[in-house]
Amino acid sequence: MEQIAPQALASWLHEEPLLLLDVRESWEVAHSPFPGALHIPMREIPSRLDELATQRPIVCICHHGARSAHVALFLQHRGRERVFNLAGGIDAWSREVDPTVVRY
Repeated sequence: MEQIAPQALASWLHEEPLLLLDVRESWEVAHSPFPGALHIPMREIPSRLDELATQRPIVCICHHGARSAHVALFLQHRGRERVFNLAGGIDAWSREVDPTVVRY
């Protein structure tokens, strides 16, 4: 599973269609949404794999990058290719790319 830095993701978003997968809990997303992301809490990923049947690269996102790293590895073991983890999560995204995203 590859890590992607927030600045690299910001550039990549303009280059090709990506599936941004936010695996945080609902309260976290309500407090600090990641624009354009599909929200599927980590615990629901196994039962909702069909929603991730895509040829687009998948970038997994959570608060600091730990949960999303687990999900990215899970997806790779289930045959998904081009799966990435946002290094530092939405917290790093807020600090390095978009300070309008609320930190918590």
